[in-house]
Amino acid sequence: MPMIDVYAAAGTFPDRHRLAIALATAVKEIEQVPDIAMFRKNTAAFVHELPADAIANVDGDSDYVRVQVLTNAGALDRDKQLAVVERLTAIIADEAGDPSVSERTWVLLTEAPEGGWGLWGHAHTNADLIAAARAALAAG
Repeated sequence: MPMIDVYAAAGTFPDRHRLAIALATAVKEIEQVPDIAMFRKNTAAFVHELPADAIANVDGDSDYVRVQVLTNAGALDRDKQLAVVERLTAIIADEAGDPSVSERTWVLLTEAPEGGWGLWGHAHTNADLIAAARAALAAG
């Protein structure tokens, strides 16, 4: 149930909502979790537009995109890490309408500590999340 945050200069993406859906869908698919409401409703992307002068590298360039994917601990093995970075970078470039954006996109993978995944007003452990998913699957 990842949370995805995208930071870019205002105007980078003509359709932020479509971008958010594409990113959330991609990470959910790569995680290979069951297609149940628990995962569909709690895998989300947030697109943050910043003024161009709020972003800069050493040379002053401001055409970068930063994507941070926060997951519960252990959700992404190495193959899934590679897939998330590759696929999200491709989506970012496609949605920006500029293939060269892939050269200026940073994807950061971050894991919440065990017990640090807050959902439904409770700080869940991985065992809690697995039990909730099994209960949702059993309920049909």
